[in-house]
Amino acid sequence: MPPKGTSKERSGKTAYRSKQPDSKGLIRYTQEENATWHDLITRQVPMLPGRACPQWIGALNEMNFPTDRIPQLEEVSKVLRAHTGWSVMPVPALIGFTEFFELLAGKQFPVATFIRSRKDFDYIQEPDVFHEVFGHTPPLTDHRFAAFVEAYGKAGLAADPKDHAMLARLFWFSVEFGLVKTSEGVRAYGSGIMSSPGELVYAVESDVPERKPFEPVDVLRTPYRIDILQPIYFVIDSFDQLFDLAQADLLGYIKEARRLGMHEPKFPPKAA
Repeated sequence: MPPKGTSKERSGKTAYRSKQPDSKGLIRYTQEENATWHDLITRQVPMLPGRACPQWIGALNEMNFPTDRIPQLEEVSKVLRAHTGWSVMPVPALIGFTEFFELLAGKQFPVATFIRSRKDFDYIQEPDVFHEVFGHTPPLTDHRFAAFVEAYGKAGLAADPKDHAMLARLFWFSVEFGLVKTSEGVRAYGSGIMSSPGELVYAVESDVPERKPFEPVDVLRTPYRIDILQPIYFVIDSFDQLFDLAQADLLGYIKEARRLGMHEPKFPPKAA
């Protein structure tokens, strides 16, 4: 099971604590933490062919992540800056909406720098450094995807706080759990899918979930749960659609979604 939560978009408590860079900007990971990264990345990469979109696989090759250790954030930022001017920023495990939006609007992707423990190897609700770096940063080398995430951050800063939860659905069904049409069929690009072997197979190959064309107002009206395999995925035509969305009136879409009201959930309520 994947890390389902976009914890950067919500505040709360977690047992995990991010590791702080030293005076040289380096994060000192233990041998066990590096071994966990190795086991996660070497499990996930062989799952990608035929399931991840070609753009994402190409971007992963550009990132050139080490397999024997967790990459340092400056290594990741160096690649992103060369392609789109983005970088990554270490943050605590949980930050609020405003800080999240500010970072994205400034072309900085927030990264919680802890890695999951072995007991949480197959499922962790909080996004860890594997989810953040492996799942999120490769598509930020694509100017179309990067433009959308930047525009999303700016929209978040301009939005009324009461609309933050609704705006989070746009991020969830694209950046986190998005699918895209390709010449070979529907393929994945969202980080919550890309960092999970179970969700990757389920999202692309299973007959169980519904796959709908990506229409922003429809997306904004669709509830989700962070702790289950998704019952609904939204499919973009190409990354060009995300670039077009970056130029659109995202706050206007929110207003229209509020006028129409929420869709009924396609999942049972979470047990108390």
